[in-house]
Amino acid sequence: MGQTFELAAEADTLRMGQALAGLLRAGDFVALHGDLGAGKTTLSRGLVQAILGSGDEVTSPTYTLVQVYEGPDFPVWHYDLYRLDDPEGVVELGWDETIDGVALVEWPDRAGRHLPATRLDVFLEITGDHRRLRLEPKGEGWQERLHGLSL
Repeated sequence: MGQTFELAAEADTLRMGQALAGLLRAGDFVALHGDLGAGKTTLSRGLVQAILGSGDEVTSPTYTLVQVYEGPDFPVWHYDLYRLDDPEGVVELGWDETIDGVALVEWPDRAGRHLPATRLDVFLEITGDHRRLRLEPKGEGWQERLHGLSL
């Protein structure tokens, strides 16, 4: 069962990223769905900064396709697959190495068959003057971790 949150401002999106960061473990996969401008990179920024424990700049790896951040407990692999032409290209981007860290993936549908069955799907959409975020856990363990999550 999914959860939905209304995000009235960019600060809410950053806080939700921070809240999700506290739930993550090495081996987790977070799939970020949403149109351009929906808030995927803002959510990623809050999440990565919380894991790193710093205000380091976090941008979407639109042109490099992947950016790796070395956290104190595990690395975060931040992918932006928007420009990926072929799903098989994820293999060249270190896709299999993410098992030791967290994979945070914008435009996950472009990974095709490489998209893991166990993951947290995060859907962001613009609705009027705010954003709506919906979390859909896939696989064991996610539902329990998300229980009690609040903004």
